[in-house]
Amino acid sequence: MTTTSLTETLRLPGGPVDLTTYDSRATPGFHGGKKDQPAAMEAIAGGLSDHQERLYAGGLTGTGDGRVLLVLQGMDTSGKGGTVRHAVGLLDPQGVRLTSFKAPTAEELEHDFLWRIERALPKSGEVGIFDRSHYEDVLIARVRALAEPSEIERRYDAINAFEQELADSGCTVVKCFLHISPDDQLERLRARLDDPTKHWKYNAADVDERMLWPRYQQAYETALERCSTDAAPWFVVPSGRKWYRNWAVAQLLAEHLADVAPAWPKADFDVDVERERLDATADVGS
Repeated sequence: MTTTSLTETLRLPGGPVDLTTYDSRATPGFHGGKKDQPAAMEAIAGGLSDHQERLYAGGLTGTGDGRVLLVLQGMDTSGKGGTVRHAVGLLDPQGVRLTSFKAPTAEELEHDFLWRIERALPKSGEVGIFDRSHYEDVLIARVRALAEPSEIERRYDAINAFEQELADSGCTVVKCFLHISPDDQLERLRARLDDPTKHWKYNAADVDERMLWPRYQQAYETALERCSTDAAPWFVVPSGRKWYRNWAVAQLLAEHLADVAPAWPKADFDVDVERERLDATADVGS
C-alpha cells in the first residue's frame, strides 16, 4: 500500500510549523480509499503481531532491552481513543502499557512535570501508549497560563533532554500529532450531541477549549517545532478521516517495531533432550 515508508512521509520537516498548510483530510502514503482500508489493516496486523511478540519475548527473557513509546497528542475529538481501539488494538494487550494523562493530582503537582511521565514509561519488551503526555505541560499550560513563560521555555529543553535520554536507553519514541481542522471538530462535537449513545463522550468544557482554538494551534506549532528532534521526531497524522488515521498510526507502529524487534530468544536448554523427556510422558494419564 505504500511506495515509501510512512515514517518518511509523515515526519515533520525542520523549520517553522504552520498547521494551516496541512490538509486534515489528506491520505498521504495510502493508495485507495476507505473501502480498501480493512484489507490494508489486515495486511499490517500479521507483521505487527510478530514484531511485537519478539519484542515482548526479548524483554521477558532478558535477551533484548528494546521498548517503544507511542505518544498521541491532538485537539479534543482528534481521535486518541479511537486510535487506541483500532490501531493499538492490533497489538497483544499483555505487551502494552496504556496511560491516559488527566489533570495532575495534588501529589503530581508536588513534583517536576516529568515525574509522573517517568513512572508510566514502558519497560523492556513493552509498547507504551500515552493518551496525552508530557506535552500537556507546554500546551494547556501555555494556553491557560498555568505556568510562567520562563518555565514553559525551560520545559521545551527539558522535554528534548528527556526524550534524548529515552532514545539513548533503547526506547523508540513515536510521537503522533493527530491533526484535525476546526470544521472536523465541529462535526464531531455535533455528532456526539445528535447521538444519545455518544452523549457520554461529550464534555461541555470542550466548547470552552474550542473557543481557544487559535491559541492552541499556536501552542502546538511551537511545541512541534521546538521538540521534533532526530531522537524523537514528530509525525503529523491527518486525522479528518478516521479510517486513514487508524491505518497511519498502525503503519507507523509497524515500521518502528520492525526496526527494533530483536531476533527470537534462543533456547537456554537442550531442545533435543527436552523433546525426548516430553516424548517419554506420552502415556501419562492413560
